[in-house]
Amino acid sequence: MTLSRSQLQPLPAYFDRYIEQCDDVDVQTALLIALDELEHAPLDEWEQIGDRVYAPGKWTIKDILQHLIDTERVFSYRATSFARGEAEVQGYDEEHYGREARATRRTLTDLHEEAMAVRRSTIHQFRSFDEAMLSRVGQGFKGPYSVHSIGFIIAGHQRWHSRIIEELYSALGARATGV
Repeated sequence: MTLSRSQLQPLPAYFDRYIEQCDDVDVQTALLIALDELEHAPLDEWEQIGDRVYAPGKWTIKDILQHLIDTERVFSYRATSFARGEAEVQGYDEEHYGREARATRRTLTDLHEEAMAVRRSTIHQFRSFDEAMLSRVGQGFKGPYSVHSIGFIIAGHQRWHSRIIEELYSALGARATGV
């Protein structure tokens, strides 16, 4: 039986802020909810915002989507590594990845489709893990965490950034349309 979010104890330091964004459901349900939220993202509003940012040096919405894709792939790799018995994985430099990805040259639709494909793959991946695999813990960036917690980190990370978009970027779209 998989654990619900509230049953994960202790929450991994640093990543607790993402895990706490999730509903108190099992990891499969959290990932499915996140997929549904991603599928229903307000792409029309995001298109109006375009490549504008709310402050100098911040990422565009395309950059954020690319960041979600890259981070999910990194964490999916970590989940596989820990589930298969590896004890430690390396971190990655999200700022470097962001610069090198050059997301603004892509369309929002293309990034959105890729994000959904990656999420569907992650859902299948987590379905393949049994309870012993889900409970395995490995050492990653900022300390130890379990395979189980990685699923919640992925889902919560998306919500974290979706809230940032809603709170800080949505006004940019309103300004563009004169609303």
